[in-house]
Amino acid sequence: MQLRVACYNVRSMRDDVAALGRVMAALRADVLCVQEAPRFLCWRRKRRRLAASGGLRVAAGRRLGGVAVLTGPRVRLLHGEGRLLKFFLGLEQRAVAIAVVEAGDVRVAVGSVHLDLDASARLHHAGEAVTLLRKAADRFGALPVLAGDINEQSDGPSWRLICEGLNDCYPLAPRGDGLTFPARAPRLRIDAVFAAGGLQVVSCGTAEAAPADLAAATDHLPVIAEIAVPGEGTAP
Repeated sequence: MQLRVACYNVRSMRDDVAALGRVMAALRADVLCVQEAPRFLCWRRKRRRLAASGGLRVAAGRRLGGVAVLTGPRVRLLHGEGRLLKFFLGLEQRAVAIAVVEAGDVRVAVGSVHLDLDASARLHHAGEAVTLLRKAADRFGALPVLAGDINEQSDGPSWRLICEGLNDCYPLAPRGDGLTFPARAPRLRIDAVFAAGGLQVVSCGTAEAAPADLAAATDHLPVIAEIAVPGEGTAP
């Protein structure tokens, strides 16, 4: 099977919620890593509403940190957790949300992260998130996938650190120009999906949604990676 893993910074659903719902549906994601998930008044209800608009359910994440993982009916959820990352005085509390799912004959541990604008905190959290994701993956015999808003481009140190153990999906099978921010006139690629070497990337790019909806839904464009899961006639 081909697993559709996406990441999307939804800016706490502060923009055009109807457009956001249409983009969510267009993603057709099996696993969606959300950044800036709602975390204040009625945050649980808002996250469930967001998930339902894409035919998904909330699988992992806590209020603090504003990250979540949503999963669809084609995968079986085995485990979900939300872990706080190191707190830096004066900066926003960051976290990683991790869901372990079964897709075909393979287990995949998917982590959602939103790294800081501060370079030192961003680098520390990148390493911390990868370590926590790998621990969860090892515990369940799963292959790790990390997705999120990295808040730097691919030549930055945090991005390079992540790529020491995971592959940046977009250069392996690019679809479109890959730019993700700002949504109305994208000029930067700061959102990405990274996958373990045992997973084959079929394509990676933004969603096939109406341009007007993509511009109105939030300030980032989503990234969707189609990943061939080994075990059902695909190469390992």
